[in-house]
Amino acid sequence: MPSFPYRDPSLSEDARLADLLGRMTLAEKCAQLFGSMGLGEPEDGSFSLEVARRHFMNGISYLNSHHRDRNTRQTVAYLNGWQKFLRHETRLGIPALALGEGLHGYMAHDATSFPQAIGLASAWDVDLHERIFTVVAREMRARGAQYVLSPVLDLARDPRWGRTEETYGEDPYLVSRLGVAAVRGFQGGRFTGAQGRVLATAKHFAAHGQPEAGTNCGPANYAERILREEFFAPFEAVVRQAGIGSVMASYNEINGIPSHVNGWLLKDLLCGEWGFDGFVVSDGWGIDDLYRLHFVAQDEADAAQKAFSSGVEVELGHCFRHLEQAVEAGDISGEALDAAVAKVLRVKLRLGLFEQPFVDEEAAVAITNCAEHKALALEAAHKSMVLLKNEGGLLPLDPSGLQSLAVIGPNAAAIRVGGYSGDPGCCVSVLDGIRQKLGDAVSVLYAEGCGLTQAVGRVGELWWRDDVALNDPARDDALIAEAVQTAEKADVCLLVLGDNEQTCREGWSKTHLGDRDSLDLPARQEDLLRAVVATGKPVILLLINGRPASINFAAENVPAILEGWYLGQAAGTAVADVLFGDVNPGGKLPITFPRAVGQIPAYYYHKPSGRRGYLFADEAPLFCFGHGLSYTTFAYRNLRLSANSIHAGERVTLTVEVTNTGERAGDEVVQLYIHDVLSKCVTRPMKLLKGFQRIALQPGETKTVTFEVGPTQLQYLDERMQLVVEPGQFELMVGGSSNMVDTILLTVLPEV
Repeated sequence: MPSFPYRDPSLSEDARLADLLGRMTLAEKCAQLFGSMGLGEPEDGSFSLEVARRHFMNGISYLNSHHRDRNTRQTVAYLNGWQKFLRHETRLGIPALALGEGLHGYMAHDATSFPQAIGLASAWDVDLHERIFTVVAREMRARGAQYVLSPVLDLARDPRWGRTEETYGEDPYLVSRLGVAAVRGFQGGRFTGAQGRVLATAKHFAAHGQPEAGTNCGPANYAERILREEFFAPFEAVVRQAGIGSVMASYNEINGIPSHVNGWLLKDLLCGEWGFDGFVVSDGWGIDDLYRLHFVAQDEADAAQKAFSSGVEVELGHCFRHLEQAVEAGDISGEALDAAVAKVLRVKLRLGLFEQPFVDEEAAVAITNCAEHKALALEAAHKSMVLLKNEGGLLPLDPSGLQSLAVIGPNAAAIRVGGYSGDPGCCVSVLDGIRQKLGDAVSVLYAEGCGLTQAVGRVGELWWRDDVALNDPARDDALIAEAVQTAEKADVCLLVLGDNEQTCREGWSKTHLGDRDSLDLPARQEDLLRAVVATGKPVILLLINGRPASINFAAENVPAILEGWYLGQAAGTAVADVLFGDVNPGGKLPITFPRAVGQIPAYYYHKPSGRRGYLFADEAPLFCFGHGLSYTTFAYRNLRLSANSIHAGERVTLTVEVTNTGERAGDEVVQLYIHDVLSKCVTRPMKLLKGFQRIALQPGETKTVTFEVGPTQLQYLDERMQLVVEPGQFELMVGGSSNMVDTILLTVLPEV
C-alpha cells in the first residue's frame, strides 16, 4: 500500500485526517458510519472473507466483537481476520472499530463477570467502580475491541421495567457519580486511545428508565424541568466531567418525538449546550424503529435521512447504507457527512489502528479473567450485597453451632449472571460456594424447591431466547413437597429465590418480552417460601434478581433477608463469606422496594404532594432507598457546619463523626441529603441525595466524614428555567439511609 500522509504517525492527527478525507470517495465515507449488522455473517460468529468482499470493499465503521459462540481465541481470530481484509484488500486500508458490551464485564465468553449494574450500584463505592471498568476495558482491548456500548445511565424509576437491572438505580446523583467513575475506568481521564482503554458510550439518551406502563421503549412524557434535573443529569455529568466519547440515542419518544429524530436533544442540547464533541450512535436497529414502531418515516432510506439530519452519526443497523443516495440527492450536505466521518476516523487514528490493528492471541488469553481480575470480582460481590433484615441477629451463622443447613430454591444451584453476559467459565453457584466453605463440618442439604422457566442452556444464553414458559405446576407441587421434607431435616434453611435471565430482562420486541406487570416473585416461589416458613425452622432469604421484589410476606415472617442481585462469577463464594461472617455486608439499596406495584412510582425524592397515601395500605415502601444493615452498629455524632449561614454562591463544610459501636469491623455508607424548606415558586423534593462516602471502621473506631455544600448542591431550575440558589433555609440530613438521618439547618443569605 502506498505511504500516503494519513499513514504517517509522525504527522499531527489533524493533518492525517485531512489527507485521508481528501482521498475518500462518497461511498467510502458513508461506509464509515455503519457496520456489519444483519448483512449475512456466519451464524457461528466466524469471519467470512466472502461476506467481507461482497459487502465491504469500501470499508466498514465497526465490527461486533461479541458473539454467543465465541471464546477468547475465536474473538481474536475473527477480529484479526477482518482487520487483515481491511488493511490489504480495501483501497485505503482503513481499519475498523470493534465494539462490545461492557455493562458488568465484557459481554464475551471467558471474560470476567462482575455483579450486574444494579448490584455494583449497591456498593456505593466510586473507587471500586472505576477499578472494575478499568479491568473491563483492559480485557476488551486485549481481545481486539476498542469501543464499548456502556455505561447505562437511565434512572430506574419503574421497576416493572425489565431493564432495571442494567441501571445504577433511581437517583440522579448516585447514577451520575457512578457513571463518571465508569467512564473514567473505560477511557481514563480523557480518551486518548491509550493501551488498555476503550471509547465509552453513555446510553440510553434519554428518559428511558420510566417508560409508560413500565414497558421497554414506551413513551416518556415529562416536563423539561424533570428531564433536565433528573433524567438528563447523569448524561450531562459524563459529558462535562468525564469527556465521554460516544452517546447512544434511546428507542423511546420524548413528548412525542422519537430520540433518533430529536434534533433539539441530540444537537441543540447535547452538542450545543453541553459541548459534546464525540459521536452520536443509534441503538441497535433504532433507526428502523422510525418506520416500523414510531411511524415517523416511510422506509429505511427516509429513516436514515431523518436520523442523520437530527444528529445520529453512526448506526447500529444498516439503514445508513442509503446515505450515499441522500447526499447525491442533496438531502444531506457533503459538509455534514464529512463532519460525522471525521469523528469516527479521528477515534481510529487516536487508537493507533492504522499502525497496529491486530492483537496477540496469547496475550489476550493471559489477561482475560486472570487472578487479579477474579479477586476484584469477588471484592465487588462482597461489597454489592445488602442486608435488608436481620431479626434476632440470626446472621452471621456460626458453623460450630450447626449440624445441618438446607439450601433450597431455584437459584441455589443455578448460575445466574443477568443480562448482557457471556459465560466466564468459572462461576460458583450459591450451593457450591457454601459446600466449599463448610467442607465436611456441616451437612449441606439441597432441594430445588420449584422451577422458574422451562428453558435451560449455557450461562448467559437464556437472556437471548424469545419464548418464556413458567415451570410445570405439577412438577412444582412435587418440588415444594420435597423442599419441605429437606427443610424439616435441617437446623437452618437458606432460601435462594428471585429471577432468572428470562423473568426480568430487556424486552426488545413483541416476540421477546421482558417487562412485568407485577413485582411479586415469579412462578411458584411465594408458595415455596410460605411452605418452608411453615416448618418453623429459622429461615434466611437470599434474593438473586434484577429488580426490587414485593416480598411482603417475607419481610414480615422471615428473620433474615439478603439482597444479592446478580453477583457475577464469584456469587457462591461471596454469599458463603457473608453468611458465615467472614465478610460483613455493607451495601445499600440504590432503588426503593415498593410494597406493591400500585405504589409505583415509589422513588424517594418525591414532591411534598406526591405521597398522600392509600386506603387500607401503608404508604411507606417495603425498604427505602439507601437502606442496608450490618453485623455491627454505627452511631452518628457531632453533626456540625463550618458556618450556620452563607451567602448564595458561597460554600460551607459539613462534618459528622461516625463510630462503629459494635464488635465487628464493618463498612458504612454515609449519605447526605438536602431539602429546600421553602422555595419561592417551584416545588422541591422532600430530600435529594447530594453526597455519599463509603467508609470502613474497626470496632470502636471513629472517623470524621466531610461534605462540601455550595451552589452545586443547593441550586435548582426556577420558573424561568434558570439555575438559582434561593435565599432561605435548607435542611442538611446525614445518615445511613434516606429514612435514618440527623438534620442540621443551613441558612442561605442573598448574594452580597
